[in-house]
Order: sequence, then structure tokens, then C-alpha cells
Amino acid sequence: MSSDTVKDLTPSRENNVATENKDAHIGNNGGTEILSKNQRKKLLRHQKWEEERNLRKQKRKEKRQKRSLERKTQGEEGGEFVAGRKRLRKEVKPSSPLRLVIDCSFDNLMMFKDVRKLHKQIQRCYAVNRRAVHPVQFFLTSLGGQLKQNMDKTDEGWVNWKDITVKAEAYHEVVAKEQLVYLTSDSPNVLTELDDTKAYVIGGLVDHNHHKGITFERAQELGIDHAQLPLNSFVKMNSRKVLAVNHVFEIMLVYLEKRDWQEAFFTVLPLRKGAIPLGQEGPATEENVEEEDSDRDSDTAETVIQNTTNTQDQQEGGQDTLQLKEAPKEQTAA
Repeated sequence: MSSDTVKDLTPSRENNVATENKDAHIGNNGGTEILSKNQRKKLLRHQKWEEERNLRKQKRKEKRQKRSLERKTQGEEGGEFVAGRKRLRKEVKPSSPLRLVIDCSFDNLMMFKDVRKLHKQIQRCYAVNRRAVHPVQFFLTSLGGQLKQNMDKTDEGWVNWKDITVKAEAYHEVVAKEQLVYLTSDSPNVLTELDDTKAYVIGGLVDHNHHKGITFERAQELGIDHAQLPLNSFVKMNSRKVLAVNHVFEIMLVYLEKRDWQEAFFTVLPLRKGAIPLGQEGPATEENVEEEDSDRDSDTAETVIQNTTNTQDQQEGGQDTLQLKEAPKEQTAA
């Protein structure tokens, strides 16, 4: 018998595969179909895929466990990790003994739209303090009236805020008078250094300059210390030098980190205020820039608190953010 004859009588691997699987391929007329070469390859790949299903499942499980362990380790070292879709943060502990207090006792002097703007500025303060290199002890005093109603209605999660002391009482009832320093632009005293033993009060007022000097008068009536930020020593501005609540708060936080007033001012102050270093010529003055921008930006702070508060809500089974955006820039008394 010739070698060619032997070769013809030897079944090929592909023929064996076709033979083994022909019962699974029934035509419309009830007969068997002859599989093409490509069909046989697809069938083999499918069989291999099914055979390895459990193995793939086990590998995915091991991979998830490995990632979870890595994230947990990273979280213990850095204070932040992701578990599933939840972003967890460890408790933020104030690294500075300095106290910053927002005085919310001006509720009856503001229109409701301005109360809403103050709420957003407070949200901003809370968010930046949570992320600060040196978070301070944050106090919210005299909370009530329209402001509290708006917070309860539009931001129910605020009651779960951490690392903040919220009081219905006035600031001078919460902190000893001799430890208080009211930040007001009308004060003749200029703040040059921060005293860790003091509590610095920021007037929670958005009034478009309708109540000039009211925070200074309040400080004098109570007989407590007062001062203004050293803005005039470092900055030339094309708009009013009365800053928003959140701007004063952020400037204090940046100064704690950098220990440089000029850097703190130019890190925080928005471009619309036309702030330039003292002694340099600035752009043309834009009159009433604050009033023109106030309505446009009044809603931009709504997303400020989401990443932070939602992080806490996730930890407690609630909702979840920050991407930080620029907060409204209305008047405060600092």
C-alpha cells in the first residue's frame, strides 16, 4: 500500500472534530450539516470559552480582592480611597487651634435672595476647610430664621456636616469676649499676624453695601477687639474692597498654609475684582462690577458642597460631592 493511500485513510483532526460535533448541527430538513473550516474553529473557540468560564470568574474575583486590599492600604496611609463607587474619607481633624466664626445674626437685614447667597458662601467655607492643609475650628453662630429654613429645605444633608460647631447662640455667648476679634473693613486696626488663641469672627452679611459699618458698630457695642485684613498693604483693586464671607475665610486658610498675605490674597481673590499687586498699574475700572456679576454667579456654589457632604453621606449610607467652583461674591463686613 502506498504512502498516499495510508495518508488518505488517516482521519485528520478537523475531520474528527466535525464528526464529534455533527450531531449538534441539524439542518432545516432534519439532516446533518457539514461544518466549514471557519465554523469548526468558531465551535472550538466557543467550547474553550465555556470550559474556562469558571476560571475567568475566579480570576476576576481575585483581581477585585487585590484592588480592594491595595485601596484599603492606600486609604490607611493617605486618608482616602475608593471602595466600589464610594469615596471614603477619614475624619478631618483641625490641625490649627485657630477658630473662624461666621456670625449669622444679620438674618433680618437681608432679602431672601441674599440669604440664599449667604448659604452658598457658607457651603463654600465648609468645603474648603475640609480640604485645607491646615483646617481650622469652624463655628457657625446665631443660626436661625430664613437662613436655617433655607438650609433645611435645600440642603438637608447639612445636619451631617462634620468638623463644624453650629450654635443658635451668638458668638460672644459661645466664645469668651476676650478671645474674639471681629474682622471688619471699617476697623482702624490692621491684622498682621494670626493669634492661635483668638477666634476671628466674619460677619455673615450679604447686603450690597446697604448697611455700611454695621459689623464695626456691633463689635464696639460688645467691647470686643476688631481688625481688618491687610488688603491695602498688598493689593490694588478696581472694585469694592469689601470681600465676601467665603473669600475672607479662604484667605485665612491660605495664610495659615503659606504665611504670606500677598500670596493668600492673590490665590483667593477672583479676577473680576481686578486685583493687582500694590504699585502696579491695573486695567480700567469697571463700575458696579459686583452688582453686574451677582445674579450671574448666585447659583454657582450649589455644587461646591456635593463632593464633601456626599462623601459623608456615603459613609453613613446616604447620598454623594466638589468639584469646587467659584462661590458668589457678595459683600461681607470683613
